Amino acid sequence: MRFQGRIYKDGKFWLAEVPILDAMTQGHTRKEALAMVTDLLETLANRPGFSVQVHPGKDEAFELSATDTRGLISLLLRRQRERSGLSLAEAAARLGAKSRNAYARYEQGTSVPTLDKLTELLQAVAPDQDLVLQQSMVA
Repeated sequence: MRFQGRIYKDGKFWLAEVPILDAMTQGHTRKEALAMVTDLLETLANRPGFSVQVHPGKDEAFELSATDTRGLISLLLRRQRERSGLSLAEAAARLGAKSRNAYARYEQGTSVPTLDKLTELLQAVAPDQDLVLQQSMVA
């Protein structure tokens, strides 16, 4: 699994953003900005052994993958929930669950959702957004 990113120059700085994670950082050089986005996501994930790899693309495009797909899915769920301003209990309630643990176990990475369940989880925390799967454009 990879997430798309965009890197571009804005004035004196290079900006690196990963829209699906609502994450952006900057650097003085393109290389530094990509290193900063890697560090940002590893810090946000806060999981032992979790590391992010950058896959440069053409022009402004890049993709990110991680050694731990479970951690990447956990980060996606948490960032989408936070973007929506929901608590764990509110996310669980949107799933129709009585306990916040029903949602939290996926966000914490103790359970790995199937594709159908991931869709259900994302609809609970980000109902106004639709994620599009596409084939990687990065070699």
